[in-house]
Amino acid sequence: MARMEESTGSYQSGGYGEGNSPGVRKEIPLSEFHYDPLQLKTEWLLLCAGEYASGHFNAMTISWGSYGQIWDRMFFQVVVRPTRYTYEFMERYDTFTLSAFAPEKYRKALSLLGSRSGRDGDKISLAGLTPVSSYRVAAPSFAEAYLVIECRKIYWQDLDPSHFLDPAIDQNYPRQDYHRVYFGEILAVSQGALR
Repeated sequence: MARMEESTGSYQSGGYGEGNSPGVRKEIPLSEFHYDPLQLKTEWLLLCAGEYASGHFNAMTISWGSYGQIWDRMFFQVVVRPTRYTYEFMERYDTFTLSAFAPEKYRKALSLLGSRSGRDGDKISLAGLTPVSSYRVAAPSFAEAYLVIECRKIYWQDLDPSHFLDPAIDQNYPRQDYHRVYFGEILAVSQGALR
């Protein structure tokens, strides 16, 4: 873990300090929020689970997911393999965030966050991102993000390969590490300019 020292802007080991704000993003009404999940193919999101105040969180890049409405609630669906470090945080904490970044500017950072494990060190600092408190949930968001979706888990289920109707889907799981699916009710969305 790393911590941002507010007085110096440098990173040190320990938990993240409190008081950082979401920055220049403004909260928007859910009725005005629209997202095309096809964007995930080229404009990855950063999934972050844990608790900003205690400094206990981890993040990973995602390129699979869905967005919609179920049970009269707006939701974002994410999938996490049980082998990922972020899985431990998704299981322990009730909330998560999804952050979007300017694709060209942050592609290298998102690639690093998707390919390295937080078990092995502070990959968030290494990626050059700044965790900040979110508007409505305990999980952090990131100062550099132009869009943050704040979610509270409302459902999970493990993928069962016996239910794959197309056998080709199983090719995504050579290690048989099938994803756990999480539905997160969207509690807040904040948006700003691309940076």
